Amino acid sequence: MTAAEFQRVLTNSAQVALLLVGAVAMVAVLSIGKVILAPIMLAVVIGMMFGPLADLLERRGIRPALSAGVVVIVLLGVITIAGMLFIGPLTEWVKRGPALWANLQTQLAGLKQPLESLSAIQQQLKSAMGGDAAMTVQVQDGGPVVDIAMMAPNLLADMLLFLAGLYFFLATRHHLRFSILSLFFARRLRWRAAHVFHDVELKVSKFLVAATFINLGVGVATAIATFAIGLPSPLLWGALAFIMNFIPYVGQAVMFAILFAVGLGTQSTPLGIILPVVSYGAINLAADQVIFPHLVGKALTLNPFLIFVSIAFWLWLWGPVGGFVAVPSLLVLQSLIMSIFPSTAKLPELVQRKIEARQAADAAVMEAAAAEAKAASLAKAEAKTEAQEAKAEAKAEALEAKAEAKAEAQEKKAEMEIAAKAQTAPETRSAAAAPAAAPPTVTTRRRAPRKRAAVPTP
Repeated sequence: MTAAEFQRVLTNSAQVALLLVGAVAMVAVLSIGKVILAPIMLAVVIGMMFGPLADLLERRGIRPALSAGVVVIVLLGVITIAGMLFIGPLTEWVKRGPALWANLQTQLAGLKQPLESLSAIQQQLKSAMGGDAAMTVQVQDGGPVVDIAMMAPNLLADMLLFLAGLYFFLATRHHLRFSILSLFFARRLRWRAAHVFHDVELKVSKFLVAATFINLGVGVATAIATFAIGLPSPLLWGALAFIMNFIPYVGQAVMFAILFAVGLGTQSTPLGIILPVVSYGAINLAADQVIFPHLVGKALTLNPFLIFVSIAFWLWLWGPVGGFVAVPSLLVLQSLIMSIFPSTAKLPELVQRKIEARQAADAAVMEAAAAEAKAASLAKAEAKTEAQEAKAEAKAEALEAKAEAKAEAQEKKAEMEIAAKAQTAPETRSAAAAPAAAPPTVTTRRRAPRKRAAVPTP
């Protein structure tokens, strides 16, 4: 390895190490500053979603501070109405908790024997591995109510921080954009940064607005389906489906589990237990595979694996708030990469064109192979037909030759018979023309009497 190559490898390794260290440091900062950064990040995402509404109010002459206040008040009204709608059904289900648990125990009674077998196997494994040590029982004070009461101040602080961040982001977003753009001295860099801001806001806003309408449709369809099936509190399940669908995959999995548990606790037939889950799955399948790509388009259709990785990362980092901001953060990252590396902006299109060209080439090859096979089969059929025709002609010629030989033999035989008849015909005519001859005389000779020999006398 030459000195130049070693220097290049060393430089690349240093760059990779620097990127890894920066990524680890950023994750550490996000994890440590979760209490502050999570509400602010959520406020920024929601602000991008309500940005077009604020722009509409500003175009009608309303000042940015006032338009931001209107948006925050509207959002608070929506949250208040949703909370009031949730309180009634949730209170009812809390009251029905013991009866629902008893019904679940009855439904799960059939699994008691397999679970007991597993428990016996577990005890045997513990005894075999020396796990018979004394168990320590720890009694914890409090309960769910105490936990909720302890969490209330934190939730209230997060809510206030979110609302304040949302208001100030909507009120000062244009000034914040101009301040960031003023940091770039080169005109080209300012233009690229402005393009990044516009692209990010447009993509996130379009995605969130489309997702909101689609999730609202999913919630309404789920409420109608659960009402038709006969589940109690259909509005509650529709509202849960609307909220959970903002977290792809994970929220839907949680909703599947909730509907299955509710069906298991309230329905008595296997069809009634499974039907809510099947209905919700069919609604989500139609929304994700048909409606969402049609409304959003291919430009915002991300790779499902990348979405799953992003959701898993942000859920691990920030919990439910991270699950909500996972997809918008992925869109922001995509816009940044496409702006920093403009050649990647057309990469999906180029890849799609390459795939289509590859498919067209494969189709052409398959068509050519099919045409060659068809031509070969036609040639084989023609050769077979020609062979059959040649064989038929040879057979016909043989039969014709045989018939001619037989005809010649018959002709020769007929000629020979005619010739034989022609030879015998003159003799017959001459014998018939000659006079009749006298009959032949028959002479009879008499025999002379035999003389007797003299018998001597004694």
